[in-house]
Amino acid sequence: MLILSIDTSCDETSVAITEDLRVVANIVSSQIELHKKWGGVVPSIAKRAHRENLEPAIKEALFQAKVEPENLDAIAVTYGPGLAIALEVGISRAKEMAVSLNKPLIAVDHMEAHLLSAFAEDSQGKFGIEKPQFPALGLLVSGGHTELVLMKDYGKYELVGQTLDDAVGECFDKVAKLLGLGYPGGAIISKMATEGNPDKFRLPVPMINSKDLNFSYSGLKTACRSIIQDSSFDIKVDLSDFCASFEKTIIKSLLIKLSTAIEIYRPKMILLGGGVISSKKIQQAVKEEATKDKIPVHIPFSGSLLTDNAAMVGAVAYFKAKRKDFVKDIDALDRIPGLEIGENVY
Repeated sequence: MLILSIDTSCDETSVAITEDLRVVANIVSSQIELHKKWGGVVPSIAKRAHRENLEPAIKEALFQAKVEPENLDAIAVTYGPGLAIALEVGISRAKEMAVSLNKPLIAVDHMEAHLLSAFAEDSQGKFGIEKPQFPALGLLVSGGHTELVLMKDYGKYELVGQTLDDAVGECFDKVAKLLGLGYPGGAIISKMATEGNPDKFRLPVPMINSKDLNFSYSGLKTACRSIIQDSSFDIKVDLSDFCASFEKTIIKSLLIKLSTAIEIYRPKMILLGGGVISSKKIQQAVKEEATKDKIPVHIPFSGSLLTDNAAMVGAVAYFKAKRKDFVKDIDALDRIPGLEIGENVY
């Protein structure tokens, strides 16, 4: 299956060409510089940038893959979750392509794409997951989502834990803003943390006593603001130590829920996805936790597949195409900003 996939779910315009699970081309046009001065994603700016960047990305993906549009087997597009006015840009173009080329259209859940990102193979057919075993447990940590997903099989998912307010990525961004570090906050804080003492500041571990698998980071954000705004806090002296303490607290909160989920569901493998998983410390901590139960941990072969991209959309599209799970009424396909994994509306 030769599939062209589009993702315009937030602030990255991405187009990929995949052949089965092999990533032949994966073009990502970042909008970070456009949103940086605002300290977060501005929907209207994101929509305008998607409109400007999508067509060049499509042409570049086809050029890199050495593929003519008429030779494609299907078109795939993210329809949710995400920013409504950003999603509509990709959906509209994907529908146009499917109709004009007379190709089937595949609607893809953005979070399912993060979950299956580790299945993607490089252009030589290497990496991916050779012998997947189910059930699998997915830990998805991105800018807007923090989720634990039980994967029973391809297309069969149960959301067993999610954030009740701020996601981890949002918490990183907001704390970075309080510290005057800029946007996006995750990579900046993690870099500063390498020089700090993680035991210097005692921060509350979110949801440590809750019996469910949900996450919450609004309380941690409030605690961070109190410390940073206290007169005794000296940013020149305390910055690295605070970043290290904050990162350690985030990781501990993730591991507590992951450990509980492992105990309950006894997964045969763990899947990691989402931009925040780019943190080597988070990856290492999860691997150490999973090693206790001898559970393999799978991460995408490239860091570029952790942040928003269309190659991971192509991975989901491949499995949906094998099941002949195509959009039945192309005109009816619409954005679903609050889509929950497992709904499979189209």
